[in-house]
Amino acid sequence: MFKTEFEFTLPKGYLDSDGNLHRQGIMRLSTAIDEISPMRDPRVKSNPAYATIIILARVITRLGALTQITPLEVENFFAQDLSFLQDFYRQINGLESENPPTVNTQNSEHLVHT
Repeated sequence: MFKTEFEFTLPKGYLDSDGNLHRQGIMRLSTAIDEISPMRDPRVKSNPAYATIIILARVITRLGALTQITPLEVENFFAQDLSFLQDFYRQINGLESENPPTVNTQNSEHLVHT
């Protein structure tokens, strides 16, 4: 059997409304429905970037003492933690390319449109 849940530690941590800091968490592997379901949400229809918030709320199964993470909590993550979690999500789900595309800097002027 392969691993489906992964522990992480947020760089800053989520500060809840009671002033408690939550840094240790668990993220599970994403399923197809985790990626598809947010597309039906009106918040995503008006702002496609919001899909990240919903997806992270679905796949984070624990954060500190919190056992249910909602989009409201994810909305209040510090930017550094959100970036960390996006990278972590891509890493555990195998969405990062082992050989990232490279840009030929000698011909890069052709990539910029003015």
